[in-house]
Amino acid sequence: MGRAGRTAIATRLAELRATWKLDFVVVNGENATSGVGLSGAHAKALLEAGADCITLGDHAFDQKDMMQYIETEPRVIRPINFAKGAPGRGHGVFEAGRGRKILVTQVLGQVFMKRPFEDPFGKLEQVLKTHPRGGAVQASLVDIHCEATSEKMAMGHWCDGRASVCVGTHTHVPTADAMILPGGCAYLSDAGMCGDYHSVIGMDKAEPMRRFVTGMVKGRFAPAMEEATLSGLYVETDDKTGAATRIELVRQGGRLTQAGPV
Repeated sequence: MGRAGRTAIATRLAELRATWKLDFVVVNGENATSGVGLSGAHAKALLEAGADCITLGDHAFDQKDMMQYIETEPRVIRPINFAKGAPGRGHGVFEAGRGRKILVTQVLGQVFMKRPFEDPFGKLEQVLKTHPRGGAVQASLVDIHCEATSEKMAMGHWCDGRASVCVGTHTHVPTADAMILPGGCAYLSDAGMCGDYHSVIGMDKAEPMRRFVTGMVKGRFAPAMEEATLSGLYVETDDKTGAATRIELVRQGGRLTQAGPV
């Protein structure tokens, strides 16, 4: 979320990769550029900081140069059900060392979203069928980008037995329901944001509070700039089955209570 979030990734990710011996890192870059979308330059910076793959969201193309950049960078994944003519790819298969393959895909929800997107379950089924975990890929991650926790939970249960991880993004608020479902899918309703939590979902709090209290618009939203908390999810999987074997919340730096694998 904005410069604070990008700084958290740039300054902390390399150390966390080494300390936690991370094989593969997915970063949601949906709001990394001024809080709305992701520019090509900032996508490149996140990849150079240690991200193996970047997912986007409903603001995928708010930064216009992403329309061209995504066609040249396969490590950036836009939602699979964004639009039929959208540039880029809705899923990708990546190497994670020792010949292991990781599927990453993202899907947009439909509940409370500003525009109607294609059926997320139908679009996702096509990808997971052709990339079974423990078969064509050793692990698979689904980023469910939507507003409603009920829709995210439904997607998590639907992914159970099909995907290794189903993790929610979009609301900027980390949830406390990290769990491994009966079929071996690691689930979390929302990973939260890498951003300044002394804010209103990552934006400097003055203008959002003014609008809530008075109903009047006075200025533009601007990302909050104090120290960010790097928020996310840590998952371990079994190469043979693709099932998750461990899940931990991640909160590093900033204002939130700290968490991570020990």
